Amino acid sequence: MYSFLNDYNEIAHPAVMQTLNDLSGKRFKGYGTDEVCSRVAAQIRLRISQPSADIHFFNGGTITNLTTISHVLRPYQAVITVDSGHIAVHETGAIEATGHKVITVDSPSGKLAPEHIIKVLSEHNDEHTVQPKLVYISNSTEIGTVYRKQELVALREVCDAHNLLLFMDGARLSSGLMSKYSDLTIEDVAKLTDIFYIGGTKIGALTGEILVLVNPALQSDFRFSIKQKGGLQAKGWLLAAQFEPLFNDDLYFKLGSHLNEMASQLASFFAEKGFQFLAPVESNQVFVIFPNALANKLLTHYQLSLICKPTPETTCIRFCTSWSTTQQDVDKLKQTFQALL
Repeated sequence: MYSFLNDYNEIAHPAVMQTLNDLSGKRFKGYGTDEVCSRVAAQIRLRISQPSADIHFFNGGTITNLTTISHVLRPYQAVITVDSGHIAVHETGAIEATGHKVITVDSPSGKLAPEHIIKVLSEHNDEHTVQPKLVYISNSTEIGTVYRKQELVALREVCDAHNLLLFMDGARLSSGLMSKYSDLTIEDVAKLTDIFYIGGTKIGALTGEILVLVNPALQSDFRFSIKQKGGLQAKGWLLAAQFEPLFNDDLYFKLGSHLNEMASQLASFFAEKGFQFLAPVESNQVFVIFPNALANKLLTHYQLSLICKPTPETTCIRFCTSWSTTQQDVDKLKQTFQALL
């Protein structure tokens, strides 16, 4: 049974595994003070055209989000995101546990827009409410949609106009940037955000994310926050080393293109069969709406995520492709599905 359950269902890309194996027998300093972390940080700064960026390596997305958000916000400040935002629905209240309110807005597209921010600001305008300070987005979003450059520019402009910070969750940044619907580059992201991170766990790393603090005002004492929140890894080099092969010869972006292509083929297949989607298929997540009986059959043949029930008679299932999804995997699913009809 092949799994389309998620995009982190295999240990790591062979190039990453080889790099880690090559470290066997070597000795390094602890807590990110080693030469591997320094070298990879320099590699990333060069790739994103931000020579002054502050680079930190984390184990996963939730610890990255809660450490970053709690570091940049004062106790009375809050973060704005969409109702499907990862920090709002998939992190067990991690942000609220640090003492910061998550203000959500309704967004069927999964994307935040300037008008959302303006509305929140109009509702939080004095000391009797929390003060919105940080805007949180993800690319790709939780429902697989992606930001266009003009959309990110517009968010940057509203943030500048209202003295807000802009933070992009990049757990699926490779997929988001390499979408055929995206005109953003990683350099654009670095230029237009105050903070973003480069996800590795969902694109071939064993585990790991790279946090990029672009805004110099946010860089001071950040390692204290990492340590306090439990994110400062003794074997920091183990996290950093994985990104060296991913950013050699742009493997990171090639893998993003691949998993998007696999998802696009699935989307075309289901569209041809007349099924509807919960959201436009723009990256590696395909949310298909099936009659309940057919959905139940699919769940017995494949490992899939049951997302919601749009109506009492239908079920939305997510198909998530990964860096390791092959053409054979996609073709096999099509054959199995055809037999179930």
